[in-house]
Amino acid sequence: MSELKNKTIAEIVTNDISTASVFKKYKLDFCCGGGKTVENACKKANINVDDVINDLLNNKPKNDVPNLNFKDWSAEFLADYIVYVHHTYVRQNLGIISEFADKVANVHGQHEPKTIEIAKLFSQVSKEFTSHMAKEEGILFPAIKAKEADYNFQFDEKTLSLTEDEHEGVGSLVKKIQELSSDFTPPEWACNTFKALYFKLEEFTNDLYQHIHLENNILFPKVKNL
Repeated sequence: MSELKNKTIAEIVTNDISTASVFKKYKLDFCCGGGKTVENACKKANINVDDVINDLLNNKPKNDVPNLNFKDWSAEFLADYIVYVHHTYVRQNLGIISEFADKVANVHGQHEPKTIEIAKLFSQVSKEFTSHMAKEEGILFPAIKAKEADYNFQFDEKTLSLTEDEHEGVGSLVKKIQELSSDFTPPEWACNTFKALYFKLEEFTNDLYQHIHLENNILFPKVKNL
């Protein structure tokens, strides 16, 4: 048990992606803030670390969700996976969620002002992440592939830090949305569009956390070790 306490959250999730659900349950960041040990993260969040450890020890992955060994993949293959799975998901859903958010804000904003703020925040997420993905696909990922193919390729590791900063920025916006939406819990009187908005926002957030985890905690360390 003490061994788990002293491991970083990122390390645990990297070794078993199914444990992400445990950290999500306790609202412990496993992507941008994954560098903290379980014990330190729990202290900061005022959470009983033993409860978290017990859940980790009793965690059983769902049989229908494969535990992919991302850490064993090549940097090139992992970068392609991120583009084909996560970037594709983002592009397919940004417009849908924005449409829902604007509609809910227009209809319910007068008596539920936080819906207006949520729409504004998600609009910012959409703009920043669209630009972010374009830079990754056009500059960062090709450079990573070139570095893996040729050790002598001049790769500027500052681009990794800049990318992590952008992850932190988008992550902060999404956390604000999560707080405003009471963890994506629609009010009892919510219409179907309102419910659909919160459902999609939660889905988007879950995908984002795994997306950032794969880059910050697996892909980028691989590149630094090339």
